[in-house]
Amino acid sequence: MKKVICTAGLAVVLSSCGGGSSQPATVEATGNPFLAEYTTPFGVPPFERIKLEHYLPAFQQGIEEQAKEIRDIVNNPDEPDFNNTIVALDQSGELLRKVSYVFGGLMSANNTPEMIKLSEKVTPMLSGHRDDINLNKALFERIKTVYQNRGGLGLNKEQTKLLEDTYRGFVRGGANLSEDEQAKLRVLNSEIAVLQQTFGQNVQKDTNKYQLVIEKEEDLAGLPENMVAVAAELAKDKGLVDQWIFTLHNPSVMPFLQYADNRSLREEIFKAYLDRCNHNDSTDNKRIVEQLVSKRLEKAKLMGYEDYASFVLEDRMAKHAANVYALLDEIWKPALAKAKEELADIQAEIRKEGNSFTAEGWDWRYYFEKAKKAKFDLDENEVRPYLKLENVYEGMFYVALKLYGITFSPIRDIPLPHPDAVAFECKDKDGTHLGVLYMDFFPRSSKQGGAWCGQYRPQTYVDGKRVGPVVTIVCNFTPPAPGQPALLSADEAETMFHEFGHALHNLFRDVHYYGVSGVPRDFVELPSQIMEHWVFEPEVLKVFAKHYETGEVIPAELIEKLDKSGKYGQGFITTEYLAASYLDMDYHVLKSVPANLDVMDFENKTLGKRGLIRQIPSRYRTPYFRHTMGGGYTAGYYSYIWAEVLDSDAFEAFEETGDIFNKEMAGKFRTYVLAPGGIDDAMDMYVNFRGKEPDTTPLLKNRGLK
Repeated sequence: MKKVICTAGLAVVLSSCGGGSSQPATVEATGNPFLAEYTTPFGVPPFERIKLEHYLPAFQQGIEEQAKEIRDIVNNPDEPDFNNTIVALDQSGELLRKVSYVFGGLMSANNTPEMIKLSEKVTPMLSGHRDDINLNKALFERIKTVYQNRGGLGLNKEQTKLLEDTYRGFVRGGANLSEDEQAKLRVLNSEIAVLQQTFGQNVQKDTNKYQLVIEKEEDLAGLPENMVAVAAELAKDKGLVDQWIFTLHNPSVMPFLQYADNRSLREEIFKAYLDRCNHNDSTDNKRIVEQLVSKRLEKAKLMGYEDYASFVLEDRMAKHAANVYALLDEIWKPALAKAKEELADIQAEIRKEGNSFTAEGWDWRYYFEKAKKAKFDLDENEVRPYLKLENVYEGMFYVALKLYGITFSPIRDIPLPHPDAVAFECKDKDGTHLGVLYMDFFPRSSKQGGAWCGQYRPQTYVDGKRVGPVVTIVCNFTPPAPGQPALLSADEAETMFHEFGHALHNLFRDVHYYGVSGVPRDFVELPSQIMEHWVFEPEVLKVFAKHYETGEVIPAELIEKLDKSGKYGQGFITTEYLAASYLDMDYHVLKSVPANLDVMDFENKTLGKRGLIRQIPSRYRTPYFRHTMGGGYTAGYYSYIWAEVLDSDAFEAFEETGDIFNKEMAGKFRTYVLAPGGIDDAMDMYVNFRGKEPDTTPLLKNRGLK
């Protein structure tokens, strides 16, 4: 259930931007790194040479170049065929792709007020350019001609899929609309793009704005020492002496809610977290949500659909909203029942302390930690010393080696997207280069919250030779205390493995065309979520979970406690996630949007009618629900649980062999799931690997709901 962005920022707006041959110029000749061939190790972007003033000229020239390439396709006097139309379109836009991936990636991981201002100019430019391509009548006529003749072209599977997806993409992009309708679509696309961008910027600003400043040492009671040290260091950076600062970034707020003895301070920071972008001020997102929901619905109806979810889901595994709700409903009932059992445990812990108050949301994590300790004699802080950051990622490299035979080696002398980042070269089992992996671990004000995997360059082929991708994993883990290593929580270790699964998907992808590189949103979490299954396997823990001071391997009894307690708390985790999934869907199955929609009232009603208990808020409340309102997972937040049906069943395939590192099974997973991009239908890819379609039984079992 991690926040994942699988494509780097603004790069997602480019529907047909390719990467043909590199430009012959040098940086010295142009002064702009984007307008020259990269001469860096592995051809990664020369991050240290890229300046703010380089982006806009590169975007402008990239748009001009691709526009000319489109004109050349349209004006080609030869009859339209696969190469002169479909491949030419797929390979167009090299420069635009090049700058978009870098700008989009850094906007997420290391933006500045100046970058934000520039993005406000670039976003509508890119939206308009995309529409210029999708709504080009003459271009569509050529595509349609090739599509109608597809039966006699002798295309292979990958080529056929590219042709079909290109044609369908233009239809879904509005190519069949009238001129008046296309003009309306252009306006809507631009407005939606700007609203989504503003929504995300407001979330980042409001998250960064809040600080809980503690002046009395007694108010730190219950908090782990490393967390107190980090809070003191943050206060020191702000010029505060003998004080401590806690923020709304997850590595700060979540442990505070879990361990702080001071109930009133837990309440304060909890309410601040839930009230982000809901202050009726410059960062308030309620009006933006109302406009987004309305304009998305208007777009869907313009395209001939009754609601926005129907438009979106047509291209996904779920196909119809009814199928999404059926899955959510199947899991909701047992999850809510389990959450109520957990609430009873929490209330019992409150009574144990001689208190009579009823548990509230700001009490859940605090008393749940006590209940877990009482049941399993496990304190999460016992685990952290064994989860040193470097050991955890060496552990995931070990899993990749055991499964696929691939290796990761540090790269010392290479441009970095941020000084905090580290870089690795990934080599295949035969020693050939697969790609470059960056990792960037800790929060900063210029970084979006959550964790995600993106790319600064996608995998491609140039002159028949595979060019490896440049992949990045970006996280917001608990930073190290002064003089100490970074020690992760169990959840953070799981998050790292999750994002690494996305990275493997990007590194293993082996396609010849950009247009078939992607997979449906509700399939994309399969490669990431299956990796989570290995992180706490005893065989894996014994390899990487070593005490940061003594080097002692994690004790067997602690592994046993982790295993026994693993399913405890799934009521809360599953219910808060499903609540957000319902909320996302309910907004986008609306057939009409009331004037002056009260989004908080809508949220309360949509969750209230399903019986969500008040102590559990939706994982994301509407004003900061970036997954859906910021784009990417719109009418698609359900994708995590949809993919979990797949990953639970897929990992069971490994277990059935008696070897969780079964190389034959791993080879099939790589061949049929990780390598082919979107060449095959998503369910066909899964069945090719597993031999059957999945069911929900392994998922319910893994979550302790059955």
